[in-house]
Amino acid sequence: MLLFEFNSINKMTQISIFFYNNLNLDQEKLKKVYFKTMKAKTFAIITDIHSNLESLKISLEIIDKHHGVDQLICLGDCFALGPEPEKTLEVLKNIKDCIFLRGNHDRYIVESLWESERPTLEGMDPDDPITKAIVQNERWTAEKLGQEGIAFCKDMKITHREIIGETLVEFNHAWFKRDDKPPSATEGLEWRDQVVGSNPEIKKVVFVHGHVHVPRNQTIENLTILCQGATGLPFDRDPRGSVAFLTVANNEVKWDVTRYDYDAHLTSEKLEKRKPPFYKNLKNTLKFASIRNDL
Repeated sequence: MLLFEFNSINKMTQISIFFYNNLNLDQEKLKKVYFKTMKAKTFAIITDIHSNLESLKISLEIIDKHHGVDQLICLGDCFALGPEPEKTLEVLKNIKDCIFLRGNHDRYIVESLWESERPTLEGMDPDDPITKAIVQNERWTAEKLGQEGIAFCKDMKITHREIIGETLVEFNHAWFKRDDKPPSATEGLEWRDQVVGSNPEIKKVVFVHGHVHVPRNQTIENLTILCQGATGLPFDRDPRGSVAFLTVANNEVKWDVTRYDYDAHLTSEKLEKRKPPFYKNLKNTLKFASIRNDL
């Protein structure tokens, strides 16, 4: 469902931005892009915060100091699997002009996953103790967020798409077809063919996603797929947080990922103090910057 369409004329620039809030989208609508936009734009990107407030604060300071950011966008998974969902909510809701996209963990909160008869997530065995612990963490997170936080997650969008010059840029948590697995290279090329086939003025396609917590920078023909990793819970064995800057100008794409140190020890202490479900595993993930459920 097309939720929001914005058009404005500003001298030589026409800007139209599309948001979607439903995974069951009309595929024909998604093939068509009805707008032209500015010839250059810079996005600042945060993703997969997982209520790691210490990392989030540093990322926002870096963005604030970066010259020429036109749009801040958050790719989702803001609250669950971290120590401070309430304080993270307070910070996020006070950011001006940020586009929030819904991650799978944000969706679990909206859907009250834990109320299912045999809840599972991302294809995991519902009887696995790890699955059960993560599901209980979702419940704990929702309780801490309250109705305001649940409404915040519900208001998040699925997809953000813009054309800049002759370059289409699309942002998702994972993909508009599913929120728990980004497109493969083959799927990305098929999607590109559909979009460009209906919009021959598009010469280049850039797809930006989160979810996987590891960096991705893949270019095939005129399709580029990008992921910075994670702002709050990296899985690439580098414990530093990340913020990304994407600049599209004259159909050239510049992708810069800033990795930064933050007080991960304090985040770990907060997990130990609050003891949310799954907290021991999360402490190991912070420490090793990889999934360590074997410890």
